[in-house]
Amino acid sequence: MKILIIVVVACVAVTWARPESTYTDKWDNINVDEILESTRLMKGYVDCLLERGRCTPDGKALKETLPDALEHECVKCTGKQKSGADKVIRHLVNKRPDLWKELAVKYDPDNIYQARYKDKIDAVKGSA
Repeated sequence: MKILIIVVVACVAVTWARPESTYTDKWDNINVDEILESTRLMKGYVDCLLERGRCTPDGKALKETLPDALEHECVKCTGKQKSGADKVIRHLVNKRPDLWKELAVKYDPDNIYQARYKDKIDAVKGSA
């Protein structure tokens, strides 16, 4: 009987711990490398995120989900989204620190996420 109760409690805990949903996977097949290698495309996304320019539909979706993803450690991200985010962070930290700083000022003015993800950020430094 005790084992049954433990199993039920474990199942309930797992169910509560799972996110209610994931972000849409509609843009999971975007070629992140192509964006990172293109000054024009990168500028478009950054300008969208920083509210300096128009947003494409995928830029708008990114802009809407980014604050939630940062706040909740990307718990609703699909595997491709997590992989893409890691690639973008590695690229910005190592090759475009100017853009990284601008985005940090906008999305992390109190340095909360920089501190929370310090180990991850430090781990990608120098690994372009």
